[in-house]
Amino acid sequence: MHQKLTLVGNLGKDPEMRYTEAGTPVTNMSLATNRTYTKDGQQVKETTWFRISVWGKQAEACQQYLSKGRQILVEGRLVTDENGNPRVWQRNDGTWAASFEVNADTVRFLGTGNGQAETETEEIPF
Repeated sequence: MHQKLTLVGNLGKDPEMRYTEAGTPVTNMSLATNRTYTKDGQQVKETTWFRISVWGKQAEACQQYLSKGRQILVEGRLVTDENGNPRVWQRNDGTWAASFEVNADTVRFLGTGNGQAETETEEIPF
């Protein structure tokens, strides 16, 4: 059974690229997704953050063309611990945190970088 996750959101900071020991480029990005709903008559805005890892030529393109605030669409798979759960760790202040991590298969550039979507997607040169 194959797992596929599709996310649309905005980058929380500029992408960060590095190279593995084998020389493969990998770019890490922080993606915010938003959901708005009504609870007890009040509008609630919920933001969920994802850590996105992009590999190879797509990693280089993301590093070159994307920046904080840019809207993107990501297709990939959720990275889990050995039990199928999000990665959990203890912060320096002793509190616990969890991370939703995604290995991207495809990244599509949307919008203009100011958080406003456009109807056209930008062509990626790879």
